Amino acid sequence: MSSTAPEWFKSSYSGSEGGNCLEVATQPTAVHIRDSKTPTTPHLTITPATWTAFLSALAPQE
Repeated sequence: MSSTAPEWFKSSYSGSEGGNCLEVATQPTAVHIRDSKTPTTPHLTITPATWTAFLSALAPQE
């Protein structure tokens, strides 16, 4: 695992009024996902392939 700390970001769809947001940090071999309200708690780590499949499943079907 890389010793570089992940750089977290919120979705561009997340509003500035707070609420329920997820933050994501991508690295070459891992994608980290956490709750923005509790950033110091453990986070979920998945593979880039799993993240791509997840995003594809969310994309509007034509």
